[in-house]
Amino acid sequence: MTTITIRMPEDVIEDLKRLAPLLGFSGCQPLARAYIGQGLRADLERLEGDTVSVLIASLKRRGVSDEILQEALGEVTQR
Repeated sequence: MTTITIRMPEDVIEDLKRLAPLLGFSGCQPLARAYIGQGLRADLERLEGDTVSVLIASLKRRGVSDEILQEALGEVTQR
């Protein structure tokens, strides 16, 4: 882990402190890390998904068949 300093509104901190034990977290920092991680993963998935869609469209324009694309996607998703 790396230590950072972040300025947040007091009401947000108070809400995190209030919710943390109700959600099973030991304090507001673990809950804040969880929220940041969830948002980050959601954005990465959305953006990487967009990249894959753009790549597929580009390959189709270059004549790659749907069959080949499906096989390749199957290989990637089986990891």
